[in-house]
Amino acid sequence: MSNHPKKIAIGADHGGFGLKTGLAAHLREAGHQVEDVGTSSREAADYPVFARAVADAVSQGRADVGIMIDGAGIGSCMVANKVPGVRAALAYDLSSARNSREHNDANLLTLGAGLIGAGLAEQIVDLWLATECTEPRHLHRVAMFADPGVQPRASHNPGENTALHLSDQDIDRVVSRLHQILGPMASVEPTGPCVGDNPEAAREFVRLGATGLTSVAPAERPGSIPGDLARYIDHTLLKPDSTEEQVRNLCTEARDYNFRSVCVNPTWVPLAAELLRGSDVLTCTVVGFPLGANEPAIKAMEARRAIRNGAREIDMVINIGALKSGNDALVLRDIRAVVEDCVDGNAVCKVILETALLTDDEKRRASELARTARAHFVKTSTGFSTGGATVSDVALMAEVVRGAGMEVKASGGISSYSDAKAMIEAGATRLGASASIGIVREAKSTSMSA
Repeated sequence: MSNHPKKIAIGADHGGFGLKTGLAAHLREAGHQVEDVGTSSREAADYPVFARAVADAVSQGRADVGIMIDGAGIGSCMVANKVPGVRAALAYDLSSARNSREHNDANLLTLGAGLIGAGLAEQIVDLWLATECTEPRHLHRVAMFADPGVQPRASHNPGENTALHLSDQDIDRVVSRLHQILGPMASVEPTGPCVGDNPEAAREFVRLGATGLTSVAPAERPGSIPGDLARYIDHTLLKPDSTEEQVRNLCTEARDYNFRSVCVNPTWVPLAAELLRGSDVLTCTVVGFPLGANEPAIKAMEARRAIRNGAREIDMVINIGALKSGNDALVLRDIRAVVEDCVDGNAVCKVILETALLTDDEKRRASELARTARAHFVKTSTGFSTGGATVSDVALMAEVVRGAGMEVKASGGISSYSDAKAMIEAGATRLGASASIGIVREAKSTSMSA
């Protein structure tokens, strides 16, 4: 390993700006010479511009190595690798950082600000800079990167992987064998046993050549009740006349009681995120609130802005009128627009159905559409309509989405421990409440008297 000071070019788009600022200071403090190629603010910016600038600095010799940060790190890696002489690698943990240098002699590191935090990013960068590619066999392979005449060779070493070419008949045989292992599959929903429940089947998959196994497990409850009730609760303040003082008090209460999140209107997200920094309490906000009648693109833009400002959870209202009109395609597009930005920003998306305005059939359709869009939660209500959460609605929604590993948030009219307990028993794993403190105190007194 080497710890010699280096000339480093660093860049980021708007999503990586905050992480870039912290890393640049960290690198300068460590004695490295840092050239910051931008961006210079959190305003929307195109990552290819800055990824190319970092790559050019490395390619032209102005920098020994480069570091580029965007939301996921993938796009910047693709851009940088088009520049001659650049070997860009995405790292998301210490192992991938070490491997990219030790085996591939990467000279440009890309990071995803939505995937890792500042502390892990500093560890990744420090290890990456300190690791050298010195093994002759690795250096030989790295040299092959730049030779367009290199052709893949057949491997005679049983320890090396070779490409697997399957005919249609081979694939049919594999599928037939999988059916023998698993038995008949009546539904595409992951409602049956998973690989964790059947280790023998998992081992057989691996023997057949599988390199990864995926399992959808039911949502885990945040804890036992009444003792852990606070971890079920999004401590909520969504009144239009909420003041800064009230938001500050809300965040203080959330930290004191260790609620799961605070849920505030978008204008208060930066303040709440700052006040909650370093705690276990998340910042949640609302999108398309409270009517849900915005266009999908506007909701997506709201979500992106909120995530950039520090929101880790987004509660979006569906297009209720479109659902009641039978325009499921618009509702799906509406939800998916927000879900995709949440996934890109490493945030949770909860889909508010406004159940008081829907028939049972419409509640099922809306829940199914949220499941198809791969949302993380369905949620009952905004709290601004003709009614709030009911036990029967929570049970219905949970029945529809449980098989996909999704969760249910009950919100609207939950004002007592008995209300909260009933919702959780019906299938809710999250509660939205403004009477949070009273509910938790009542739960504690119930626990002490039990």
